[in-house]
Amino acid sequence: MRIVCFILLMLITNLLYSQVIIEGVPRDTSFTVHSTYHKEVKNRPYIKIAEPNYADSIIWLENITYLKLNKDRELKLNIYRPNNEEKYPALLMVHGGGWSSGDLSLQIPMAQRIASRGYVTIPVEYRLSPEAKYPAAIHDLKAAVKWIRANAHNYSIDTTKIAISGCSAGGQLASLIGTTNGQESYEGPYNLGYSSDVHAVINIDGSLDFTVSDGIDRVNADLKKGKLPASVKWLGGSYKERKDMWIAASPVFQVTENSAPTCFINSSIPRFHDGRDDMILRLSKYAIYTEVHTIDDTPHPFWLLYPWFNQTVQYMVGFLDKMFK
Repeated sequence: MRIVCFILLMLITNLLYSQVIIEGVPRDTSFTVHSTYHKEVKNRPYIKIAEPNYADSIIWLENITYLKLNKDRELKLNIYRPNNEEKYPALLMVHGGGWSSGDLSLQIPMAQRIASRGYVTIPVEYRLSPEAKYPAAIHDLKAAVKWIRANAHNYSIDTTKIAISGCSAGGQLASLIGTTNGQESYEGPYNLGYSSDVHAVINIDGSLDFTVSDGIDRVNADLKKGKLPASVKWLGGSYKERKDMWIAASPVFQVTENSAPTCFINSSIPRFHDGRDDMILRLSKYAIYTEVHTIDDTPHPFWLLYPWFNQTVQYMVGFLDKMFK
């Protein structure tokens, strides 16, 4: 009970700092590509931001509603695809930000680059913890996959080849979408009549197990210092208080024979690998393909920045080509 009261106090405190209300929705604006750059450039003066590139070789359709939650709240996505009439595989792209901050614009440069390599790329909005706790984000993303199937004919998408990628918190979410193929308890109430299954997952530095002892120790240490960890805020309590949620949100515990092949792209920071090796073992028991790429001497949000942006895209496209072409 004390942790719950503490969380409520910290949520109120947060509103005085990084949170604002935008179009009636509470937003945490602390995580942006520019905040990341200014943090990392102090130690790595050679880095540059990967900027959007609206090239003639791709078509872009932005700010499309995929889910209407109520009369005042809609969730949006963008679509980027080659500038021709051919049918292509789809890649749903989930941004990071500790389940609390960030937005789909973080995925646009990567989406544009991958679209130019023969994919329909779809950066997606989902509800974050200032607005809704777990499992709302999972229900939103499952709904987005169903929307892709329902509207594939409008965008020349091959519905037999749908992948999902995610960065950091988005990587955890992407992996949870991919491991829970066919699991009704994760579906949510939206876009009934279409499957939310995906055929491949790319996890970029997203944790896979909330319950590892080192992770729980870090969370408890932060709580003792008066800090509110992102996982506690999103899952609605500490591991001791909400063990069920911590386990349910950990992709490593949801692996079945229906889970999707997965590519792991990691920084050199071990805590963002939590659960990865166990996940690989669990997938291998069902002969489900995995591959791992670790980029040396990288900060956590390496995918937003040069010189690592190109390498990240290359790993992603290589895996997608292996799965779909």
